[in-house]
Amino acid sequence: MGSGCRDGSTRAEWTIDTNEAAGAPAGPGGSGTRDPGTEKTHSAHWGVFRARYDGARLRVRPHPGDPDPSPVLDNVPAAVGHPARVAAPAVRRGWWERGPGRDPARGRDDYLTVSWDAVLDRLAEETRRVRSTYGDAAVYGGSYGWASAGRFHHAQGQLHRFLAVTGGYTRSVNTYSGGAAEVLLPQVLGTFDAVTRYAVTWEQVAAHTDTVLAFGGMALKNSAIAAGGVSRHVERGAMRAARDRGAVFVLVSPLRPDLPEELDATWLPIRPGTDVALMLALMHTVVAEGREDAEFLATHCDGWEQLRDHLFAAPVKDAGWAAAITGIDASTIRELAWRIAYGRTLVTVAQSLQRAEHGEQPVWGGTALAAVLGQIGLPGGGFNYGLGSLGHYGRTRNAVPVPTFSRAPNPVGSFIPVARVADMLLDPGGTYVYDGAERTYPHVRMAWWAGGNPFHHHQDLRRLRRAVAELDTLVVHDPMWTATARHADVVLPSTMTIERDDIGATSSDPLVVAMKQLVPPHGEARDDYEILADLAGRLGHGEQFTEGRTAHDWLVHMYDRTRKALADRGLDAPDFEEFWERGELELPQRPDDGGVLARFRADPQGSPLPTPSGKVQVGSATIAGHGLADHPGHPAWLEPTEAPDERHPFWLVSNQPATRLHSQLDFGAHSAAAKRSGREVVRIHPADAGGIGVVDGDVVRIHNDRGACLAAVRLSDDIRPGVVQLPTGAWWDPRPDPERPGHGDDGLCVHGNPNVLTRDRGTSALAQGCSGQLCAVAVSRYPHDPPEVGVHAAP
Repeated sequence: MGSGCRDGSTRAEWTIDTNEAAGAPAGPGGSGTRDPGTEKTHSAHWGVFRARYDGARLRVRPHPGDPDPSPVLDNVPAAVGHPARVAAPAVRRGWWERGPGRDPARGRDDYLTVSWDAVLDRLAEETRRVRSTYGDAAVYGGSYGWASAGRFHHAQGQLHRFLAVTGGYTRSVNTYSGGAAEVLLPQVLGTFDAVTRYAVTWEQVAAHTDTVLAFGGMALKNSAIAAGGVSRHVERGAMRAARDRGAVFVLVSPLRPDLPEELDATWLPIRPGTDVALMLALMHTVVAEGREDAEFLATHCDGWEQLRDHLFAAPVKDAGWAAAITGIDASTIRELAWRIAYGRTLVTVAQSLQRAEHGEQPVWGGTALAAVLGQIGLPGGGFNYGLGSLGHYGRTRNAVPVPTFSRAPNPVGSFIPVARVADMLLDPGGTYVYDGAERTYPHVRMAWWAGGNPFHHHQDLRRLRRAVAELDTLVVHDPMWTATARHADVVLPSTMTIERDDIGATSSDPLVVAMKQLVPPHGEARDDYEILADLAGRLGHGEQFTEGRTAHDWLVHMYDRTRKALADRGLDAPDFEEFWERGELELPQRPDDGGVLARFRADPQGSPLPTPSGKVQVGSATIAGHGLADHPGHPAWLEPTEAPDERHPFWLVSNQPATRLHSQLDFGAHSAAAKRSGREVVRIHPADAGGIGVVDGDVVRIHNDRGACLAAVRLSDDIRPGVVQLPTGAWWDPRPDPERPGHGDDGLCVHGNPNVLTRDRGTSALAQGCSGQLCAVAVSRYPHDPPEVGVHAAP
């Protein structure tokens, strides 16, 4: 097995033997036949690749044009015929035999295999019952997740279109990845995509930036990933070019690997959750020494007087104040303030920082710090949320539209912030505050999930299990027996991306990819489109859903939008058949002009920002007017309600994994190679390990009052003492906890899923985002024989 191309100098090829009997013949028009002489282009969220299947082995290699391909591609071959695949429609015995209704047996019951006709008939009947009895808002269209890089077989789009044309549904807004920032940024800086993806680019960093002040870092494991795929991973090369030019990188994070090692970054191992205190102290020091950009603050910012008063009010937010909170020496803070006040400085805030209690504050604080320095809108300077957190950020926009699948308008207005799903199910009719308004949770009876895994991305999984028990019916489309599928009443086996034709594209990558089917569908798996078209027909909306098109017809229809835009510009515009034969098409891109922030800087009156004042809101009367106890009208450091104590002395950082995309293909070769005896690895500082009597390789129990999990120890001095790090994405494998008898059959995850420990709490009443990045835990050597992990087999 190859290990991926870290510097672009070598090419990896990964293969795996597959079981021919596991897959059925390709459907009409499919290309996943035994054709050992043909290599096909395909795309995934972690990169464009080429593959060859000979009926026994799938061979995968990165796209030759990618200078730094992701080794996560190594996970793909194992998916073909894996024991975790769902081979046929399955129904939970209790639901099938006793009918819909609240049932604590979800996640504990066994499954029956049924025919497609039988399950779709029953589903159509249940959908009619729920809607006629409780109304359309009683159906929740979850479907939150990454699913396929393909623009047509994108599970969210397919499911939401189906639910909309058949009556409507309660939807979710925002994301787990950036929920706090997605609500805050439009109120203080500008529309989310405009100020994250298309303002500061990697090319600008390479050419112009003198100091990169990276709160939370810019880990390459994160920027390797981009929804819709990424054809060229440019981040490492751009950072190297900046370093070679003399740029200095400063990493503010409890984890040293949050910036590439070759950058020789200055590492400030900050106490988790205290970044805003450091930001305020840097602002205070800059202002106290008269190095702020007073003209920029006067002409381009609103609310500066309130923020300035906060900086100098007791307790004064100076370097000494911040040192006691952050664990960063006061002299280091003052030296850093001097550094960033000269030359071109870019302040970045990783997405991870806002996935915590009060997560809006570091995003706002980073914006305000860049405003005090007067650098917003300069090439390679100012502020960028999320640069390095996703492969989309820091790139220029395509000059023509990419193929997309059209959604239907949802006739139901009911919605929740996405991370509040368990609250909704456990407290129907309850009230909560979101973005300054009081709202009421709908009473959802039927939830429908496709292309996502809430038992990966949600927090406090035992609570989530109690929440889904309240439903009448839970329907899941999934290629795999994930934890979510194991809690469903109906499991519909959907194809994987490698088992169907599609088009890979995104507005921030120039390559449009003909994603050709590589292997036959597994067992009785069907495309989501085929499943939902069949159901829409049973509900009397078949023509409205399909518009009379086959899947292939939709691909041609979607591509035609891009073809026409190219033709209108007089550019190469091949028809669909020629594009499909070529396998890829490169699109023109817009100039790298700094976007809305550069235009605003040059002409704040003629190109105002879409904020209440038209300026950068370093303070906000609008937010202050909400009267939220957990959200003042300016950036502030707020004490967390959960922090380490005598019972739970460690901060747990549960960040994104380096070896997979969230929980996808957790059994793949690259993911499995990072585990120990099939168990996830927790990183602990040697000083902490000595204090609790564990050594490298020990299995430890990580626990708090919400739950416990097992993980294998890896000692590392690349982590701040007092902090342990366990990545998300290990499939939940719940068992009874022998250390807490009487706490049920799900008290201990033996695989190492940190979301049994994390808090299901909104970031604040402003955004109600996910706060799963940080929590307090205890760690101890596991005194029993650790059970084998068994979650990668079918139930």
